[in-house]
Amino acid sequence: AMAPQFPFEIPPKYARLPRLMGRATVECELRLNGSGRAKRGLLTLVLDGYNAPLTAGNFMDLVNKKFYDGMPIQRADGFVVQTGQPKGPAEGFVDPRTKRVRRIPLEVRVTGDRDPYYEATLEDLGIYNQPLQLPFNAMGTMAMAHTDGSPNSASSQFFWLLKDSELTPTGGNVLDGRYGVFGYVVEGADLLTELQVGDKIECMQVISGHQKFVPGDPKAPEVSFEGSS
Repeated sequence: AMAPQFPFEIPPKYARLPRLMGRATVECELRLNGSGRAKRGLLTLVLDGYNAPLTAGNFMDLVNKKFYDGMPIQRADGFVVQTGQPKGPAEGFVDPRTKRVRRIPLEVRVTGDRDPYYEATLEDLGIYNQPLQLPFNAMGTMAMAHTDGSPNSASSQFFWLLKDSELTPTGGNVLDGRYGVFGYVVEGADLLTELQVGDKIECMQVISGHQKFVPGDPKAPEVSFEGSS
């Protein structure tokens, strides 16, 4: 059942997907490998389910499942740090019930709107450059990665934005409205600049907000998206 104070209703077609009905805090322990830089570090992440309940809920579900524990950093190019691709052929989290990769819709909430937009980039909707509730505006902004041109292909791969860069100038941000932001690093963000490919997420755990998490309904129909199989 929906918490009465939640600002909007998530479309029923997504009933199968987990959601976060509020905020949660996650601790992420990192291990930096390599000569002369072996050390551990801690990030504190805040997941924002008020503005991105399905995106934050999907991530929290994977944290609870220990999906990211032991996973290496897979990209660190000065713009973003990315991880979340499991070993093996699958590009994301395989739902054991369906034996298929669980995908989530792009979810973007424009400031002043009650409901997020689902499944389409703001560009596709013709409302590019609207102010967003969760913009790419800070070191450590967290968002789901997806295949180019397929905004609803996100599953488990995510990235941290490293800094204000040519990707994210004020008023001309090419990431806003194209990728689903679901949280921010609130402590330890400086560590992100040190991360290299092959460094590891030792473990992630939810330290507050457990009670805001609602698992998906396993009896609900599988979610399918416009223009995808």
